[in-house]
Amino acid sequence: MEVDSLEFDWDDGNREKCEKHGLSVRSIESIFKRSIAVFPDPEHSDNEERFIGIGKTETGRSVFIAFTLRRREQGVLLRPISARYMHKKEVEYYEKETSEAHKRRGS
Repeated sequence: MEVDSLEFDWDDGNREKCEKHGLSVRSIESIFKRSIAVFPDPEHSDNEERFIGIGKTETGRSVFIAFTLRRREQGVLLRPISARYMHKKEVEYYEKETSEAHKRRGS
């Protein structure tokens, strides 16, 4: 997923939750301007459809982002729910899975 024009839905609740893990609003938004892997998150989609995004910051650190899409007057906005830097084992697992998926597709 790469998006050129994307609007975000921020308030004190989700901003604080993301920033407590060391990620700024700017860094989270910038992740969506590069390639990001997006997966459905059915376990947390009781009241609204949620997604998991795995991407990298401008400095190359891997980030896990939980988010949803919300309809507002100005259109559909991406609302980050939580964001954090990924642990080393998570990065290794993701890179292995991505590599194997590319092999299976012949990429």
